Amino acid sequence: MEAAGSSPSIVEYFGGEDGYRCGYCKNETGNLSHGMWAHSMTVQDYQDLIDRGWRRSGKYVYKPIMNQTCCPQYTIRCQALCFQTSKSHKKVLKKMLKFISKGDISKVVSEEEPMDSHIEDVVACDFAYKSESHVSQSELTPLSVDHTERVENEDKDTGVTKEEVNVQKVESGSPQICADKDTPVPGEPSRPAKIVHAPPKPGKGADLSKPPCRKAKDIRKERKLQKLLQNQMCTFEDSPLQAGDQIFLLQNSKSKTNQPKTIEDFIFVSLPDDAPHKLEVRLVPVSFEDSQFKSSFNQSATLFAKYQMAIHKDTPSDCGENEFTRFLCDSPLEAENAPNGPECGYGSFHQQYWLDGKIIAVGVIDILPYCVSSVYLYYDPDYSFLSLGVYSALREIAFTRQLHEKAPDLCFYYMGFYIHSCPKMRYKGQYRPSDLLCPETYVWTPIEQCLPLLEHSKYCRFNQDVKAVDEGRIKELGRVRVLHKRTVMPYSVYKKRRKGPSDEASVQQYASLVGQTCSERMLLFRS
Repeated sequence: MEAAGSSPSIVEYFGGEDGYRCGYCKNETGNLSHGMWAHSMTVQDYQDLIDRGWRRSGKYVYKPIMNQTCCPQYTIRCQALCFQTSKSHKKVLKKMLKFISKGDISKVVSEEEPMDSHIEDVVACDFAYKSESHVSQSELTPLSVDHTERVENEDKDTGVTKEEVNVQKVESGSPQICADKDTPVPGEPSRPAKIVHAPPKPGKGADLSKPPCRKAKDIRKERKLQKLLQNQMCTFEDSPLQAGDQIFLLQNSKSKTNQPKTIEDFIFVSLPDDAPHKLEVRLVPVSFEDSQFKSSFNQSATLFAKYQMAIHKDTPSDCGENEFTRFLCDSPLEAENAPNGPECGYGSFHQQYWLDGKIIAVGVIDILPYCVSSVYLYYDPDYSFLSLGVYSALREIAFTRQLHEKAPDLCFYYMGFYIHSCPKMRYKGQYRPSDLLCPETYVWTPIEQCLPLLEHSKYCRFNQDVKAVDEGRIKELGRVRVLHKRTVMPYSVYKKRRKGPSDEASVQQYASLVGQTCSERMLLFRS
């Protein structure tokens, strides 16, 4: 998927970073990653990159060196369409509902999941701008296509075609994400074995001669239904559809009582007219050309600073407007709209939570062809009792499901990185069903299969097929696309033109990390 008329991604590769401080284990030099500066990036390229273990912080895109870094960070995604709320999730949703509808305030914080939920990846901010690019915009603007085509003649002996040299739009095949009803979803955990219960011993267990115990809630629902039926009978006494209406109401009631509540049942519930609070969630494009984003910028930046200082103990200089802009407003993603895409389009957004006319939380997200990717969350510490980290994650899962209705390929919720070696960071695994990305073959594996392996070793290859390899690996280095002196060319041509020491090792490393597809589609800037 690439929008018509969209420009190609332009990246500047920096190679392996020197070790920097780890935000998880506090090792001063143990955190190792590869990094590149994205001057611009299409949503399809970023989708393909995060499916190879990359992640962005502002315009800096990085990939942990998994077998060397102190705390391996595995890309995790939740299968949003199959998501089931846990007891702790329901508690958070009910807590918010009670607060909005009745004004109830619960000071009890869930012990099962941390307040911050999916926001710990801020550690990336520590290194995101060490390698900030200083290349001028003029150097990043490719010359006309006619000029670019001339480099083809330099590479006739290698058989490079005109289509490979031109700045082109490459259609990326959409992976089959949603299978048929009879086909298990890729990465979905296998069904549990049937549990056989032994009959109770004499004198113990339920008395089968008596009717089974019933929940008070079900009894209340039945009484309510009977009253409703009586009213129906009074109202439609002469109607021939009376019996049919009764059957429909009974069936409808039974189906609702037997089915577990979804996130939507908690979120989109009708509130009383006299509700003491009003919560509104607004989706705002990250663009200073957008009136809503521009008008709410100061309030949002102030909230970010308040959050950073209270939760992460930042100094005011660490979380000023410039830092806020670089970290959470500057995005390399080019906004795109597609006929089969969501109405809001693809790109970077701020999901603002407005309570009684003021912003109390902001979820920074990327909407990509196959997923909603969570970038960061910051909130007002005064509302910590609402478990906004968990609540926003559940809202983003529900939002993913909502987008799926218009964009069928979009059905995953990416939560950033799962870090098993840091116990307090394991909570992401509680959003089920979820999968982890194999760091060697880049295939998704159900988390249930990964956890036993991670208990024995912090670095693991999840793909148990020893013969399996990275299917997207680089096969032809000469086909890597390069932007040199404003001219787009294959690496095979650039290699001949280049003066000075060879940079083949660096280009080889870059191509192996981004994969063949992205290396042929993105432009690697070379000075």
